[in-house]
Formats: sequence, C-alpha cells, structure tokens
Amino acid sequence: MAALEFTRRYAMAHRLLATQSPKCAIPHGHNEFVTVRLDPITTFKFTDTNSAAPFELAKKRWHQWIDDHVDHALHLGESDPLIGYFRENEPALLKQIMTFQGDPTTEALAACFFLKLSAFIADDKLPFTVREVRIEETPTNTVIITRETFDPATNGLRPSAWPHRADMSINDF
Repeated sequence: MAALEFTRRYAMAHRLLATQSPKCAIPHGHNEFVTVRLDPITTFKFTDTNSAAPFELAKKRWHQWIDDHVDHALHLGESDPLIGYFRENEPALLKQIMTFQGDPTTEALAACFFLKLSAFIADDKLPFTVREVRIEETPTNTVIITRETFDPATNGLRPSAWPHRADMSINDF
C-alpha cells in the first residue's frame, strides 16, 4: 500500500517560560500547518480497492480533532500561572487550553501530535503507522518528528497524559 500524507492549518497561541526568551514569554500566536505521513502496515498490491483505507477514513478523526479542539487553543505548560487565572476567573475556557509537561514548544507539540494520531489510528484499527509529523510554525521554522527521532514508548510523558488517549482531549483538566 502507498503512504498517505495530509496537511491541516490551524491557529494557536502559546508562551514559553522555561526557555527564558523575552519574546516568547509573552503570549503570542502562530498560524501553523501540520503535515502527517502515515505508512501502510503492508506493501502495495493491486486489489479491488487499490488502497489500504479510504483517505476520508484515515484523516476524518484527525481533522476533526485539529479543527474542533486544536484550532485557536492556548498552549501552556502545566505549571504556567495563567492556568490558575483561568481556573479562578474563566473556568469555561479551560477546555481551550492545551497543556504540556514543560514549555509548549513546537517540538513538544509535534511529539504530542505524533502520539495523539497514533492513538486515533490504533483505536480506529486503521492499517497504518505514523511515520512523520511536520509542523510549520512560521514560513522559516519547521519541526519534524519521525519514528527514527522519537520513541513513543520512552518519551518521558506520563502514560496517562492526554496525547496517549484516543479521545478529543487537549489537556488533563
């Protein structure tokens, strides 16, 4: 079977506190593109359908999650004091905050996307594995996570954290 690749655009905001970059310590936003590449579990052979799974089935849940939960989310580290503000003053907006162990860097985002997409694929029993997640943060900055550069089993993330779950979550509130 042939590899599948698809791209989605979304808007987000984040701030980075641990990196101690004055520019990134203030909440700011990006219009980002995420491109994912899925490898089939088996090699291509001509069949009646000539595909491992319809494109629509392979990308439906992923696109729904990006469009309905990731788009316009605020990305914060779990220890960011802004989370306390939202808990006390605007608790209804907590569902729009994506949380991270440590700073919400593009590298961390790509790793979380890799895990979430892998969870969706496994839960939907699709005949693919995630090969690559590429996030274009700006036209000049892109982060790429691949199976060769990221080990989902030994990544340091809590096993119960939201990226491991095949639900629509973006945090553990």
